[in-house]
Amino acid sequence: MTDVVDSDELLRRIQRARACAVQEEQTWRRRTDELSGSDPEEARTAEVRTLAYEAVLTVLDEILTPGKHTGQG
Repeated sequence: MTDVVDSDELLRRIQRARACAVQEEQTWRRRTDELSGSDPEEARTAEVRTLAYEAVLTVLDEILTPGKHTGQG
């Protein structure tokens, strides 16, 4: 697929992806909290997913707002 999109559409797509990543990060964070006492292995899996979405958010934030995470790493 070779759709050509303009910069406004690209920005909208990145913003939608960021909103989705925020929602997923929050979902996995809640799941980590829910499982922490009852199922440590699943809680660890949820924690790893939370960290993955945090990384995605960092990248998307850097695309949308360059320098926002400067000095972190």
